[in-house]
Amino acid sequence: MTDEAIVPESPARDASTDPREEVVQLREALETKTREAESHQERSLRVMAEFDNARKRAAREREDYTRYANESLLRELLPVVDNFDRALQAARGEPAAAAVTAGVELIQRELLRVLEKVGVTAFDSVGQSFDPTRHEAVARVHAPGAPEMTVVAETARGYLLNGRVLRPALVTVAMASDSAPAGEPSGI
Repeated sequence: MTDEAIVPESPARDASTDPREEVVQLREALETKTREAESHQERSLRVMAEFDNARKRAAREREDYTRYANESLLRELLPVVDNFDRALQAARGEPAAAAVTAGVELIQRELLRVLEKVGVTAFDSVGQSFDPTRHEAVARVHAPGAPEMTVVAETARGYLLNGRVLRPALVTVAMASDSAPAGEPSGI
């Protein structure tokens, strides 16, 4: 063995190879590799953006799920709130039931406070224009002085869960006096 370092052999340059041609070939090879690198970088950026969007979408879906997970349970509790309202209306006319009325009012306030804590809020409908996304019409009546398609009475309150309709309000809507003869259904 000799002490000479082993040097990889470079491709044999042909004496006929023009240095200018070699430079042109090297530039073309460099441009090709540059385009490939740019393509890989662009693809990498797209994948990172897609991953980021998927992560954000998953976080949004998780947040929505937790905000609305109890929707069916809350919807089942709303008739209980309605029954408290009815019981209080009936009991307020009885002087002998004052103590019971006060107790029921405390329970109702506590229930409404708990519902508000989880995002349930009631909304008023009387005097508002009829909105089919927030109201369910149960009747139409002639209401002198009220504009047509205005809510004139509320049979059951409407509720929102975090700004989204949990239960539409059951309402009576005013109609024009010449729309239908009195006593005939108007077909909302």
